[in-house]
Amino acid sequence: MARWWRKIAVVFITILTLGIYTPTNLLEVDADKRANSSVSSSSDIDAASAAVDTTQSYIIEDPREAFLENLHEEAKTLSIAKFGPRIADKLEDEFTVMILPQMEIVLADLVEQSAMYKDVAITEKPSEGYGERIFNVSNNSTNETLAKFHVRRENRPLEGYYFNFHYHLSEDGFQKHYHMGDIYWNKNTPPKWMA
Repeated sequence: MARWWRKIAVVFITILTLGIYTPTNLLEVDADKRANSSVSSSSDIDAASAAVDTTQSYIIEDPREAFLENLHEEAKTLSIAKFGPRIADKLEDEFTVMILPQMEIVLADLVEQSAMYKDVAITEKPSEGYGERIFNVSNNSTNETLAKFHVRRENRPLEGYYFNFHYHLSEDGFQKHYHMGDIYWNKNTPPKWMA
């Protein structure tokens, strides 16, 4: 008997709401008719000018800046890949705020010093396990490595583990550490890279 009452309630509600709900496909038919008319409303003109403005804002005039922006994105992607999901969950925000801007400055300097900016490229990929390498930057035309970006684990007594970000330059034979910053992990041993 309850089943019949449900069916009656559905029919009754359907009759009551008849005409209140307008299907969206009927609105689209009305929009097609309006688009075919020769008169344009002011909202259509505003939408068209907004579309032109947004497309113009995405045009990058300087190809060197576009190249450098792609290089920065690749550096960030490789760095996050180096961390692996377990470390990246905890470090990504601090890395983006503290370390990445310094990496971008160094990359911009390397591109600026190069005779042909398109010759500068990220060549080596991150090392797994306990290796320090994040990536290397090389000159493609001369096959010369220009810089090496590394991250090292440091266990400081009574403090815990830190990740030390630094880079090496070819000018001094990759001997000197150019410090970019440290990020604290915690007192527990961090997992292997890319784990």
